[in-house]
Amino acid sequence: MPLTSIRIVTEDVDRLVAFYERVTGLVATRPVPAFAQLTGPGAVLAVAHVETVARLGGVLLPAANRSVVVEFEVADVEAELARLDPDPGDVVLPPTTMPWGNRSVLLRDPDGNVVNLFSRPGA
Repeated sequence: MPLTSIRIVTEDVDRLVAFYERVTGLVATRPVPAFAQLTGPGAVLAVAHVETVARLGGVLLPAANRSVVVEFEVADVEAELARLDPDPGDVVLPPTTMPWGNRSVLLRDPDGNVVNLFSRPGA
């Protein structure tokens, strides 16, 4: 069963899409104003306005994530951090070599979701 996408529900699609376009360098497709999709190699990240899930009765709450990390593999963690130049308050973990060898920096997106930019050892 192929994983087709991960969707983030938000109150501000434009703001979140702009952030992820900046992070990934991709341009989102926007079939309607309330929905966008960034299609990269191996994965799709969808961003949808909370109105698109209204019939679920509040099961999905924007800006309330405390359990999922959105991860992107990059060639150079420090270079990406410098390129993005985030507000220091948005850096959850500065560039760190993890016990399993990956080099990671963890940031918050505009809704507070954690984003991991990582490189693999020897890559």
